Amino acid sequence: MTNKIHYRFILTDDVKGMRLDQALAKTLPELSRAQIQEWIKRGEVMVNQAMPKAKMIVSGGEQIHIQGSQRVQPHWQAQPIRLNVLYEDDALLVINKPVGMVVHPGAGNLDQTLLNALLHHAPVLAALPRAGIVHRLDKNTSGLLVIAKTAASLKNLIAQMKAKSILRVYQAIVYGLLIAGGTIDAPIGRHPIQRKRMAVTESGKRAVTHYRVIEKYRNHTRLKIQLETGRTHQIRVHMAHIHHPILGDPVYQHRLQLPKGASPELITLLRQFKHQALHAFELSLIHPETKKPMHWQAPLPEAMQEVINLLKADTHYDK
Repeated sequence: MTNKIHYRFILTDDVKGMRLDQALAKTLPELSRAQIQEWIKRGEVMVNQAMPKAKMIVSGGEQIHIQGSQRVQPHWQAQPIRLNVLYEDDALLVINKPVGMVVHPGAGNLDQTLLNALLHHAPVLAALPRAGIVHRLDKNTSGLLVIAKTAASLKNLIAQMKAKSILRVYQAIVYGLLIAGGTIDAPIGRHPIQRKRMAVTESGKRAVTHYRVIEKYRNHTRLKIQLETGRTHQIRVHMAHIHHPILGDPVYQHRLQLPKGASPELITLLRQFKHQALHAFELSLIHPETKKPMHWQAPLPEAMQEVINLLKADTHYDK
């Protein structure tokens, strides 16, 4: 189902010399440039009562008439699910997502997701694509997410994501000892056989992950990881690719590895830890309205901190 959108206006002189799609995107900040380009391609944009070429350069003063169509957003149910909100204003909100929460409804998870919780928390989000969700985390990855509350903020934050100006930093516990930090530059795509998994593959999209060592234990390493790109399961796939899978990862960790001579408490905890030890703990961006730098940190979840405490103790464990 689609909605019909109508605009009629005259371009101002401050867009002189721009391409038509750029000029319209600046004039109509609530719309994405991709949407505008689609309307131009479909002949739903008229300039001075004529159909323009896609690369037309405007002079200012042109009469614009748009009769476009937009897909109606699916009707998702607002549900009273508790959110850990770290920051909120009229333009955006930042939450600390817990382990186990799915971000967006999909097959097998039709409700009880972050999106359903957001619609209850801020009903205005129902008017935005994906309820304003700018980026995602896996179900069993915890940590910081930013959500736009207006169309203009959503457009701005998506542009920041594309420009790689939103800083996303994670902490992870991985198997094995890493001596120093490094960069993994390896393309990621669908696994050729197991289609629900991702894999490093030549046909995949470029994916770049930077990591450095925070702390070394007897048989594990805690890392600080920064994404340069944002592919599905990127950190999990890349760490498994260099043979240091994330502790507890149910998909990319081939088997449970128990340290020899570990304490009974650590062995029990490692056996019970059934999700990846991965947490999005730091987020930085430029506020879409005030243009001021914003920065947040979220403490490690209790279960992950408990693992760290026992790994530290295990360094000195005497069996």
